[in-house]
Amino acid sequence: MLKHDQIERSSILLLILTVIVVSIGGLVEITPLFRIEQTIEKVEGMRAYTPLELAGSKIYKREGCYGCHSQQVRVLRDEVERYGHYSLAAESMYDYPFQWGSKRTGPDLARVGGKYSDMWHTRHLINPRDVVPESIMPGYKFLSERDADISGINVDMEVLRKLGVPYTDEMIQNAVSDAMVQASADRDAEGLLRRYGKKVNVRDFDGNLDRVSEMDALVAYLQTLGTFVDFAKFDPATPKKIEIKK
Repeated sequence: MLKHDQIERSSILLLILTVIVVSIGGLVEITPLFRIEQTIEKVEGMRAYTPLELAGSKIYKREGCYGCHSQQVRVLRDEVERYGHYSLAAESMYDYPFQWGSKRTGPDLARVGGKYSDMWHTRHLINPRDVVPESIMPGYKFLSERDADISGINVDMEVLRKLGVPYTDEMIQNAVSDAMVQASADRDAEGLLRRYGKKVNVRDFDGNLDRVSEMDALVAYLQTLGTFVDFAKFDPATPKKIEIKK
């Protein structure tokens, strides 16, 4: 057996052994991803983001919200009691990249959907201290003043479809109109609901009927977080018992 001093004195030998160790570690991490369909449990209620929600998720990432907010409730008792049911892998299956995060300057947002009103979110984003006096979060008033970039959202959906998100041709073709309909209070949403399901939030999110703003998109996205799965009906899969023949 080679001694450590022999390995450390030979740069070539050290390089070869390092490559071998890194390769083994890489294979251990990467190989399971090729069978990802077996590692993510299918859960009823999961759907792809609507075009408006997808635009909101892009704004969320653009502004670096993940730097202070996680989107993963761990199985620890204190987290479950504070935030709700622990996060499922399926809840992040259409997130590219996923937003689990590793730091909580602010609270976890995995279950924030429906917890507050649209007005609360809008006021919080414009000036966080109005609703949370101790908050150190910066204000995002400009989101109310900018139009959401939805003109090319269909291209994003085409890319995501190649990655496995189940967007249909009909969804992609109607992307721009669906985004405008979802942020409106007076348009026919029948087509949108038929494509994405009855649980889609359809309303004016920022209180301004004259435009589809970035605030509309971000609030629409936040209001979906943690709402797709009905945990009252959720039955986690249990390992099958193996019968041993005598």
